[in-house]
Amino acid sequence: MGDKSRRVAVVLGATALVAPLTLVLGAGSAQAASCTTQTGPYQKQVEKFLGRPVDGRQSAADCKAIQAFQTKHGIQPNAGYAGPVTWGVMDLMLKQKAVGNKPNKDGKCPVNKGRIACVNLTLQLSWIQDGSKLVYGPVPVRTGRDGYETRTGLKKVYWRNIDHVSSIYDVPMPYAQFFDGGQAFHSVGVSMWNPPGSHGCVNMTKTDAKKYWSLLKKGDDVYVYGRKPGT
Repeated sequence: MGDKSRRVAVVLGATALVAPLTLVLGAGSAQAASCTTQTGPYQKQVEKFLGRPVDGRQSAADCKAIQAFQTKHGIQPNAGYAGPVTWGVMDLMLKQKAVGNKPNKDGKCPVNKGRIACVNLTLQLSWIQDGSKLVYGPVPVRTGRDGYETRTGLKKVYWRNIDHVSSIYDVPMPYAQFFDGGQAFHSVGVSMWNPPGSHGCVNMTKTDAKKYWSLLKKGDDVYVYGRKPGT
């Protein structure tokens, strides 16, 4: 691609980590909120997920366990309330776990392209396959929030930069592999379940981003499908 097109792509890609950076700073500096005594609408579900006694009534121990989960994943306010955002994260985790080692069981990611990186927005999962053979994953990812959705469709990796830094926001985007108008796979330092999501990029843990870097190359296919919850 031309230098001008590449500069445009980099600028667009830079916006992908504005929110994650804010969330990193916010999550690290925020003080733990006071524990609520209120019983949330998803109290029983949350209690069961956390291995707490399932009685549907908030207790000090329940609140402490819920609050620890919220703090770990950057869910605000982290007051220990069993609300829809907290349960939504837990429910997604359960659905991801249920996939096991058959992420393409529904056959929606093409098996006639050879090596391809698949992104299921609905389940916030990604994996690499070669035909019908699973090569790596599935792994949890963090895609675009409402209004900044990761675009769906068949794409190709068009530019890779292992030490990419946004030229506008001076934000690091390690192991960046761009596949659509500035949207890229890259690592971040926040939880993959940290709401509400990125500004379009497919965020990954450092371990998974490094593995994708070693397995993919320029020109490889990427297929994004589904719809992220809340978008």
